[in-house]
Amino acid sequence: MTILQRIRSPGLSFAQTVVSLALGGAALTSSYWCVGVQKVPKPLCSLSRQRRCVPVPGMANASDVLFSWDTGDDRFVFPEFHVGIFYCCQENIYTDAWEEKCRSFHSLTPQSEKAMMWLSVTMELMYMGLLCLSCLLLCLQLCVGACSPAGRRWGQLFNAFAAIFTVLAGLIGMVAHMMFMQVFQTTVSMGPEDFKPHSYGYSWAFYVAWVGFTLCMAAGVSTLNSYTKKVLMAARRYPSASDYTVPYPDSPPPLSHLSPYYDPHSPAAIPPAHATPLSPLSRLPPPSPGDSPRPGRPESLRRSPGEDDDMLR
Repeated sequence: MTILQRIRSPGLSFAQTVVSLALGGAALTSSYWCVGVQKVPKPLCSLSRQRRCVPVPGMANASDVLFSWDTGDDRFVFPEFHVGIFYCCQENIYTDAWEEKCRSFHSLTPQSEKAMMWLSVTMELMYMGLLCLSCLLLCLQLCVGACSPAGRRWGQLFNAFAAIFTVLAGLIGMVAHMMFMQVFQTTVSMGPEDFKPHSYGYSWAFYVAWVGFTLCMAAGVSTLNSYTKKVLMAARRYPSASDYTVPYPDSPPPLSHLSPYYDPHSPAAIPPAHATPLSPLSRLPPPSPGDSPRPGRPESLRRSPGEDDDMLR
């Protein structure tokens, strides 16, 4: 139980949301979602490129060889590249020094994928905005709980909205990540000729983004579970039919001296539970021939058969 209480604690949810926000921001601004190499022919030798190049006649530093004998993969260079949501960087093959040239990834996407690319970017920004709002609400909940214990109702309200925003942010972020990867796959196959990867794979920003998504969903579920535990399950239940049941008394009430079951010699006698007559005479059995007069019946009420006949006449 202690472990479950720690998992549901607002402090842990706030820490998970902050870490998820930091990881998501790092992945969003990074250009290392995917890395790979390209296969392009060797460039011509120039003043800035003297190695791994095709000799050009008349160059001061070029040899007298007028023909390149390179065959197979020796005729190509394999520059590296890395791609992010906002821009793509490639190694500059026209200089010996290591240098990169970057351009917008949106300029590389085919025309048919530009709408999806913009939608992916918009959803990524919504993902970060909802995470920021969740962090703010959880921070307010912690401040209210620490400064004003009487204001726990406001703290639970902040907790409920933070849970909704965190779960919604996680779902939007998941869809945005998958949409960007689909756009990248389409750009690889249908993009411009100067962006044709020879081989590629996922880089650290891709895994960081999914780790941030996992922490975001964990924070949302734990926050929602905390709200359910403290508010919904702890609320007063609606009264059921059993709440209105009148319990039996510990001891039956004393019998009246007018009751047919009253016995002065045994005042503690208990009548049957089903015997609740309206009058002393209503519960007596019907007379049968040969029975003796019923006890407790007044003499003035007893009539003989002859008296009954006289009254009928």
